[in-house]
Amino acid sequence: MMQVKVCGITSQPDAEMAAQCGASVLGFIFYQPSPRYIQPDEAGKIIEALPEAIISVGVFVNEKLETVKKISDDLALDMIQLHGDESPDYCRQFPAARVIKALHLQNRRDVEEALSYDAAAILADSRRRNLYGGTGEISDWELARNVREKKPLILSGGLRPENIRDALHAVAPDALDINSGVESAPGKKDHEKLRRVFDVIRACHDELQSCRKIFSKRTI
Repeated sequence: MMQVKVCGITSQPDAEMAAQCGASVLGFIFYQPSPRYIQPDEAGKIIEALPEAIISVGVFVNEKLETVKKISDDLALDMIQLHGDESPDYCRQFPAARVIKALHLQNRRDVEEALSYDAAAILADSRRRNLYGGTGEISDWELARNVREKKPLILSGGLRPENIRDALHAVAPDALDINSGVESAPGKKDHEKLRRVFDVIRACHDELQSCRKIFSKRTI
């Protein structure tokens, strides 16, 4: 099955259920304005209890470089996701293989911008006003597909059991990022929705083109 990241994890039961359902990656949001914010020490406790194979990703928004590096090192995060207005130069301060860059694709120029980032993959998400993701709104699948043709792509933005099959066929992403579409409230995962979305993903497995592996464990 393709790699699937369940983001916005705030509790141990949600982390365990996501892993049981089939998530190979869990995301922890370190952006305080987010309703899914988790304090680094609390995230650390959850990460320590995870199965060894689960990949941990820290999500940051327009954060100071030193803060990202400290949290990443303190928690031994496998990868970081830069979800704000970070420039290509900012992203180059980290090993490209450990960076996911999230972008809101609105036009062809955004597609070209996406290709300028040195990152393991581009994550196509949607934004609204000052909300950097987690809006529940669907991203532009056509533009996401354009990125996927030239660079590894993670599809996010309003993915839920009812539309995940259509998204997979329309975009053929390398990986998926699921958040608000499997929640009962911001930061609280709905375990039945988690089961349903992974059932659909598994059912689509044989219909999908080969996926590039994006997420990996930290080696240093």
